[in-house]
Amino acid sequence: MIHSLSGRLLVLTTIFVMLAEVLIFVPSIARFREDYMRNRLERAQIASLTLLAADMLDPRLEAELLSNAEVLNVVLRRDQVRQLVLSSPMPQEISGTVDLRDDSAVVLIRDALKRLINPADEVTRVLGVPSRDAGLLIEVTMETRPLRDAMIDYGLRILALSAAISVFTALLLFAAMRVLLVKPIKGVVGHMQSYAAAPEDARRVIEPSASVTELREAEEALKSLQTQLTSALRQKERMAQLGLAVSKISHDLRNILTSAQLFADRIENSEDPVVARMAPKLLGSITRAVHLCETTLAFGRAEEPGPTLTLVQLAPIVEDVLSSEKLAAGEFPLEVVKDVPSDMNIRVDPEQMHRVISNLVRNARQVMMAAQASGQITVRAREKQDTWEITLSDTGPGLPPKAQEHLFSAFQGSVRKGGSGLGLAISAELVRGHGGDIKLSRTGSEGTEFMICLPKGDGLS
Repeated sequence: MIHSLSGRLLVLTTIFVMLAEVLIFVPSIARFREDYMRNRLERAQIASLTLLAADMLDPRLEAELLSNAEVLNVVLRRDQVRQLVLSSPMPQEISGTVDLRDDSAVVLIRDALKRLINPADEVTRVLGVPSRDAGLLIEVTMETRPLRDAMIDYGLRILALSAAISVFTALLLFAAMRVLLVKPIKGVVGHMQSYAAAPEDARRVIEPSASVTELREAEEALKSLQTQLTSALRQKERMAQLGLAVSKISHDLRNILTSAQLFADRIENSEDPVVARMAPKLLGSITRAVHLCETTLAFGRAEEPGPTLTLVQLAPIVEDVLSSEKLAAGEFPLEVVKDVPSDMNIRVDPEQMHRVISNLVRNARQVMMAAQASGQITVRAREKQDTWEITLSDTGPGLPPKAQEHLFSAFQGSVRKGGSGLGLAISAELVRGHGGDIKLSRTGSEGTEFMICLPKGDGLS
């Protein structure tokens, strides 16, 4: 129980209440001591008035009056005259004086603690003002043992009452916390355990119901987290199913493309000049498609294989991509511009870099054709001291905000209606595989520009 929240709260509450009672105990003891001595002064005053009312007083009666007042002698100062009214033999010398006329609270507390600690039986003088203006001063001497015994008895009663109040308060607080906090927390834990057993089940997502503000905020945060996790799990499941479907399609498509590749090899020997001009491009496209299908089947778990880096010329890759996209545009008024130094060599996987540039240029062409925005697509490349930079820009309508938010996320960053958003996601993954980075430099009504930065790495010429 001590390790539970409610158990620790019970212990801490008891300790804190006891601490508060102890802080109250010290001034209470001081006040009790002051009241005790004032009471003795009043008794002594009454006893002295009895003597003043009579001319003579029997010694036995005087002793009885002193005993009832619990003092040893009484001195009154009336009309500027100091008079010993009642007296008895002193058992010992007076050890100290207590003046109740002007002592501060600090002094009273200090003297009370000293008396409580000191067990010796002493005689002390107490000075005070007589009640009802019955004189200028009253002075008594009294033994300290009865005072200390009374203080101890009072203190024990105070401590016992404090302990009872502490336990009762702690129990009330314990019961309240069990109902208001611990029980709702256990409910949240139960929801979490239930959800963990089947996170795909949306019915197990918690519904906030706590009346405590902080706990309700925790429930709402948990609901948001569970909802996002359930959606992510469903999307991962769909992605896994999609990956299996892609693998199956790639298997059959590879067989179809292999047959097409054989026919393309024969077409390449055609004497028709148009066919002879188109055949190499057709053969190259089919070869890349076959390679992609084989890669998907070999690796096909939504990951790309690591690049095989070789030092290649970038210009032919860009030229091949731009000519293919220009051909795909048909009659659409699209201008393609290549600004790549012919002698610029970069260390990349040529097939993967062809896919990256092709995906970006194809996306730009499709967006411009969908928006009927004729214009220009430009591919530039520059070599710097530590990196190669490739920029692909267009004069299209720009990217919408939603596409910018999930630009490189599969199935979320599509720019055109009906698109999957895979092109940019694949390109980003391939560039990261080269140790590089791809980012959106700008987009707007004047067009869009992407930049690819590829590190040269160590030992590159």
